[in-house]
Amino acid sequence: MSRTVSRISACLLLAPALLAASIAQAHQAGDIIVRAGAVTVDPREDSGPVKVAGAALPGTGATLDSDTQLGLNFAYMLTDKVGVELLAATPFSHDVGVTGVIDKLGSIKHLPPTVSLVYYPLDNASAFQPYVGAGVNFTWFFDESLSGAAKGAGFDGLSLENSWGLAAQIGADYMLNDNWMVNAQVRYIDIETTGKTSLGGAPVKVNVDVDPWVYMVGLGYKF
Repeated sequence: MSRTVSRISACLLLAPALLAASIAQAHQAGDIIVRAGAVTVDPREDSGPVKVAGAALPGTGATLDSDTQLGLNFAYMLTDKVGVELLAATPFSHDVGVTGVIDKLGSIKHLPPTVSLVYYPLDNASAFQPYVGAGVNFTWFFDESLSGAAKGAGFDGLSLENSWGLAAQIGADYMLNDNWMVNAQVRYIDIETTGKTSLGGAPVKVNVDVDPWVYMVGLGYKF
């Protein structure tokens, strides 16, 4: 009986310390969070028809493949539950094709910095911290180049217009200790662009809703 009482007493003495440790793991106002990991941009493009000299070519449209790069994520907690977050990454590279015309028209690079407000709904005593967010994305397209096959077919030049759009996300942090965490997040980004080139001197253009899903898994550190 005395041994049981001793165990209960020890647990009661340890409980405040355990609770304090759990609370210390959660995000608090003023925290700066830096995350890094693998981020994949998976376009779910919805393309209009390719237009040559203003005339639409039936059955045509632009395609883009997926790419994975180093993702960087910076957050500042405005309160214990609300933060502002920036998504950055090393440049993504995508092959561009034209359905019914050419498999690989060329390749492009882009950077999609995204700023969001994020909300953590759970009590800050939890080491598991899911969150939701919404914000604004700017996508900068650059380093566009035609493939050798496209040049041989008579295409000349390639450009894509930059894009502003909305973004939404869900994610979760799991605190390993007071500072380190593992993170996973999924975003949907509204990206609309117009691709331009020329074929035999005739202007070629196509409107594309890129609208990618963006997946990131990585580690984070809280300052």
